[in-house]
Amino acid sequence: MCPGSVPPPGPESPAALGDPVAPVVPAVPGSPAVLEGSAVLESSAVLDSSERPPFLRRRPVHLFPGQGDFSVSTLVASARTTPGLRKAAREVFEQIDTVTAERGLPRLGPWLLGPEPPSGRALASATTGTSQLALFGASMAVHRALSEAYGVPSAAVGVSFGELAALTAAGVFTVADGARAAHDLALALTFCPGALTALACPERSARELLEEAGVAGTGTGAADVVVAVVNDERSVVVSGPVAALALAEKAAADRRVGAVRLRLPFSSHHPALGHAAREFAAAVRAYPRSAARFPVHSAVAGRRYGPTDDLAARLADCLVRPASVPPVLRQVLAYRPGVLFEAGTGSALASSARTVLAADLDPAPPVHAPLAEPAFPW
Repeated sequence: MCPGSVPPPGPESPAALGDPVAPVVPAVPGSPAVLEGSAVLESSAVLDSSERPPFLRRRPVHLFPGQGDFSVSTLVASARTTPGLRKAAREVFEQIDTVTAERGLPRLGPWLLGPEPPSGRALASATTGTSQLALFGASMAVHRALSEAYGVPSAAVGVSFGELAALTAAGVFTVADGARAAHDLALALTFCPGALTALACPERSARELLEEAGVAGTGTGAADVVVAVVNDERSVVVSGPVAALALAEKAAADRRVGAVRLRLPFSSHHPALGHAAREFAAAVRAYPRSAARFPVHSAVAGRRYGPTDDLAARLADCLVRPASVPPVLRQVLAYRPGVLFEAGTGSALASSARTVLAADLDPAPPVHAPLAEPAFPW
């Protein structure tokens, strides 16, 4: 699993850790049942107003991003200044650290929430799986803090690596088993050679660009470059061998299409990665699962997961199949959400959600990325 949402590139862009997601680069099936009811958000917190906004009368949807937009410094700073998030993070990482202990990883709770937290570089350089467990824990902590402040979501959207946190948030996996699966995925990704590149163009233009560069294919060949993630109408991620990606990036430069190589030491969403996908599925199949407390929609499956799904196989699909974010964002409109919240440290997935929903609905529900908004009221 990889791509999810990637922040716009620039001199201040943080290094991406873990799973990629289609970044927003500047210039150069299931039909869910509508869930209505009396689940009014209890928090008196409001956004952009001193009066209770209408969206607080309807339950939110939580968006779980992939690895491409994770900032450990944002998590650390927000946990220090936000009591509800700090409490949630302590609880979540206490559970995750039962897994770090059994798997020989550094204890994340004391490290991330202590007086000398790691930099993004230090986290990325730690034992394999450390950054993935940090991202998993961050998403779970944000979800818990948001649920406490604004009510349990009516549904969740999982993008690539974010599917693990979305399913765990819904109670399908325990936090400990979700963390084990995140570590299993990190190990699988070490057998996924190649890289990922974000392109600032629509999917159709990206495919034309790959054809022009002579690297397009079905993904069955090791030299093929494929469209891995579609974030919105202006942002995709492509996956493949490093040399072939360099040709695609040159073709993008010739077309004046923005291209950014993701800082991730692997490829993903590529059909040639079947062996790694099978190994990951075998590991996840060992973990028990429970009924979901709320629906989870997958950007890879393109639909809501159901009780008969082989979730181990579906999660492994994130290594070999493309993800498309717009369809599942449109699906969750059926729940009539009052607001959509990004359950992560960045804002790229929220940005894609605004772009997609604004084109389909007027007015569209508001979308917020709490950790990227300094004035967000918890």
